[in-house]
Amino acid sequence: MIGLLQRVTQAQATINGDTVASINTGLLVLVGVEKNDSEKQAERLIEKLINYRVFPDDQDKMNLSLQEIKGGLLLVPQFTLAAETQKGLRPSFSNAAVPELGKQLFEYLITHARQQFAIVEAGVFGANMQVNLTNDGPVTFWLKV
Repeated sequence: MIGLLQRVTQAQATINGDTVASINTGLLVLVGVEKNDSEKQAERLIEKLINYRVFPDDQDKMNLSLQEIKGGLLLVPQFTLAAETQKGLRPSFSNAAVPELGKQLFEYLITHARQQFAIVEAGVFGANMQVNLTNDGPVTFWLKV
């Protein structure tokens, strides 16, 4: 499972102009599910996201976690993160989970996140969404679990 996390001052996902999820300060995480992923990877990703120290402390060092700042977590499914881009000029999606597995694990990820953390918002699996954000820093990390 892949999580592309971005530290944000605000983020939102919209579908046809309607906001389906939004947060203020926190993490926007684009989530890619690969074909060999399981609930174990989803649990590990949430653990890392909640505790990953990417927010500045009083000395402006990345030393605080999402949990410590009590920020928001916005999870957005992004199938294209699992793309193979090493060869040719067109991405291959052979590493991506089939849609049924991708949806199941993304929904499990949301459920597990909400059991662990207070402020969790989510995009809609399979929807054509527009994601707006203000990246803070900019700070962006690619996590693979």
